Amino acid sequence: MTPLRQMMFVAGLVLVALSLAAAVDPGAVAPAAAPVTEPVAVGKRIALTFDDVPRGPGAFYKPAERTTRLIAALRDSGVTQAAFFANPGRIDAQGDGAAQLAAYAAAGHVIADHSWAHRDLRSLSADVFLADIDKAEAFLKGRSTYRPWFRFPGLNQGGRDARKRRAVLDGLAARRLQIAWVTVDGSDWNIEGQTIAAKQAGKPIDDAALRDLYVETMVQSADFSDVLLRRIAGRAVPHVMLLHETDIAARYIGDLIAALRRDGWTIITADEAYVDPIYDQKGDFDSANGTLPEALAWQRRLPGPLYYERNDIALANRLFAERVLHAPTGAIAAR
Repeated sequence: MTPLRQMMFVAGLVLVALSLAAAVDPGAVAPAAAPVTEPVAVGKRIALTFDDVPRGPGAFYKPAERTTRLIAALRDSGVTQAAFFANPGRIDAQGDGAAQLAAYAAAGHVIADHSWAHRDLRSLSADVFLADIDKAEAFLKGRSTYRPWFRFPGLNQGGRDARKRRAVLDGLAARRLQIAWVTVDGSDWNIEGQTIAAKQAGKPIDDAALRDLYVETMVQSADFSDVLLRRIAGRAVPHVMLLHETDIAARYIGDLIAALRRDGWTIITADEAYVDPIYDQKGDFDSANGTLPEALAWQRRLPGPLYYERNDIALANRLFAERVLHAPTGAIAAR
């Protein structure tokens, strides 16, 4: 064996000996093992938002009483912050609209922009639509719980008119207004409309059935949207439920909140929901006229149902007639 090979052989023996000593030495410090982390399950989270403030008289209450009842029901249900999207153009000098808006803010609920006159973007130019927003902003800014959020009337962002939508989105960005997307919609406004019509026609209304239909519809719509949005995002996303400032909400919001919680939902604030990056959607869509899950699913050509079935007004009206008015099946089919 050459001297060089002898030196290499000895050096190798020394390294082996040192390794064995470390293995049997109780004082030797072994490398720390990587911590085992369990995946954190994120539950269903949802924020409550109300559009069209202030609305006119409903089926049961005057507008001021509706506001009082809605604030009390939210408080009693432990919801310290909901979001109310206002149409200041509906406030007149003789009504209580301004006082209603102030009452929501005083109760800790946030106030945001739903346009001045609640006009559909399809019927207006981008410039006229943005001027309507400016008018509402001038009224709302400076209020203690104001948020720089804008929600399109009817959730219509221009539909397939990409040029008009882009002009409006650029205008919102220039005004530092965030789009107040919604992910959950059960067409509660239609249940309210059917109730008003039945009341005006003198038809008997089954109050318990009306409550159950409203609650069931909104919880189902939340679960439907949660499944769809998890398919899109690959994760749990905080939801934003679209409700309206209706007598139905004032009457049954406590029941709805309790049912959501029984179904595994945690009520959060819109502030918490809107920081999620999924709501930062400023790109182009084939069509933007509805909820965020609908727009994203349509854009990605996802298979399966993309729309909650009770947003089909014909189906919703049939369910109302059957369950709330107990109308004969034949009479419903004939309508």
